[in-house]
Amino acid sequence: MAKKAGKQQGGRQQGGTPATVALTAAGTAFTVHAYEHDPASASYGEEAARALGVEPERVFKTLVADVDGELTVAVVPVAGQLDLKALAAAAGGKRASMADPAAAERTTGYVRGGISPLGQRRRLRTVLDSSASAYPTICVSAGRRGLEVELAPADLAALTNAVLAPIGRA
Repeated sequence: MAKKAGKQQGGRQQGGTPATVALTAAGTAFTVHAYEHDPASASYGEEAARALGVEPERVFKTLVADVDGELTVAVVPVAGQLDLKALAAAAGGKRASMADPAAAERTTGYVRGGISPLGQRRRLRTVLDSSASAYPTICVSAGRRGLEVELAPADLAALTNAVLAPIGRA
């Protein structure tokens, strides 16, 4: 069952993550949604969409890829997959592959299944799938499993300096 933590304005809420702290510091409107994470779930993103009752096209997963030797964040709908060739092109590179999970965790400061595009330990180049702009709000990880943040795609793009490009595929 999803719990709505409400809009965050002002100070840090107890249990805040670097992502929610960054959103609060930026003065960005957002809503936190918590749900009971099932460790046996095969897909963190699909689990979040089901638990929150949100269509999977509006819930976005954060993936870390290696584009020509540089770690890059790709934010794509959980309903599809990342197109690595499209990501490489959008990031101005030639070749992309999925990053080593340990390197992704170490660089972002988050654990797999809870990597947020916001509040990362080291800011990485970010590409947001252009399908996000079709929705008034989207959900992304708030920085831990079982916690999502809902915000306007334009706010996410602005806060992460993201490039919008068609990097997802069905």
